Amino acid sequence: MRLSRRMASLSVAAALVLTLAYEAVPHARVPADDHASADPFGAACRIRVTGSRVTVYCHNPYPEPDRVSLHVECARWWDIDTDSAPVEAGPAQTVRLTGRCWKEVGDVWISHGRER
Repeated sequence: MRLSRRMASLSVAAALVLTLAYEAVPHARVPADDHASADPFGAACRIRVTGSRVTVYCHNPYPEPDRVSLHVECARWWDIDTDSAPVEAGPAQTVRLTGRCWKEVGDVWISHGRER
């Protein structure tokens, strides 16, 4: 039994050393997208789920319009998931999106798009 405990502690120590050594080695980085940092974009959205209803408020603080869409995934397999049509949130504008399920809401997310 002692041999097993010694081997287990040795294995844990080796794994720890290898993990620390891996973190110390510099890794290749993906170059930053200069366009994204120079041109901020995207509305900030607040999601509220109350029972089976979803309400989202998106505020766009940037000068470029943002087309936001609400996506609601229902918890029950027989309940229909919904995707809203894109709504334009202009500069300094707040838009409200709503959705619902018949029963419980499983997941909610917002997609953003640039004006074409």
